[in-house]
Amino acid sequence: MNPEKQNIVQFKSLVKRLIYLFTTIIVLVTVLFVVLFFNTPITSWFQNNDAQLDSLYVDAEKKVILQNEMAKFWKPADITLIKDSTLKQEVEYGKDLIAHTAKYLGPNGSVKQISNGMNCNNCHLDAGTKPWGNNYGSVFSMYPKMRARSGQVEDLYKRVNDCIERSLNGQPLQEDDREMKAMIAYIEYIGSNVPKGKEAYASGIYDLEYLDRAADPVKGKALYDAKCASCHQVNGEGILAADKKEYTYPPLWGKNSYNTGAGLFRISRFAGYIKYNMPLGATYENPLLSDEESWDIAAYVENLERPSKDLSLDWPDISKKPVDHPFGPFSDKFTEVQHKFGPFKPIKDEKKKNEKK
Repeated sequence: MNPEKQNIVQFKSLVKRLIYLFTTIIVLVTVLFVVLFFNTPITSWFQNNDAQLDSLYVDAEKKVILQNEMAKFWKPADITLIKDSTLKQEVEYGKDLIAHTAKYLGPNGSVKQISNGMNCNNCHLDAGTKPWGNNYGSVFSMYPKMRARSGQVEDLYKRVNDCIERSLNGQPLQEDDREMKAMIAYIEYIGSNVPKGKEAYASGIYDLEYLDRAADPVKGKALYDAKCASCHQVNGEGILAADKKEYTYPPLWGKNSYNTGAGLFRISRFAGYIKYNMPLGATYENPLLSDEESWDIAAYVENLERPSKDLSLDWPDISKKPVDHPFGPFSDKFTEVQHKFGPFKPIKDEKKKNEKK
């Protein structure tokens, strides 16, 4: 065979091989596509991985948003930076009074015996410094101020004594008592980094959204027994410390708990307090209960017996009562039961309507 014909034969053979190769590749790709498309486990694997990636992106975005928000949280002024030794000693004493009130002012107090044995720290966590833990971030900046509950402009002396008389179910201190001065010095100092008239971010208690239903004490009891009773006990009496002077875990109802005039006796305040602080270890970043669970536990606790407080002078303008103030008379048509447990949205809507008139 001459060279020219031989080249033609070789070329044709090469073309055929290439055609076979491309055909084989196309067939394999087609088969692979069909297998992947119609094979549910494989398809699910890809879909699940896509979903997991999407979830990771969403979680990462939420984490960044949360971190940015938490960066704005109020932080107390640093006591260790106080240079005046006299002031520092007074502020430190004030902090110890907040943290261990009962040791000084409880039934076995070393200074006076004027309270129920609870500590200010039981309601104002971390000595009043925890974000959304009923902290003191905005107290110094906002007082003196007009309060609808008393119908008067109140100063810090009045505010501290309100807590002692209501939350500690006790007797008031005198304005010139060393303990009163020390507690106010502490509250003023740690809040001195907040401009007057401004509210610190994450101060006080978080405002939970109202439920579309009434909070349920029956559901709350089951939740309390499962998530709260190990510390606060089934009968709500709490656990005394070894020295019997203060509570390791405070009583939530009964004769030694806060009375019916306390701020935490309002269910919205207690539910908001529970949400980001309870059970032990809960934080804004890592809550351990849902909103509904917090409302229901609050309903259960607030439905049990506790000391009563004469409230006859409270809320001289009854139209200013909060929607969840549990005692009449009211300026609306809703019952005491609904004002105590909800649903609160109808009360809130009517209150807004009346305010516009």
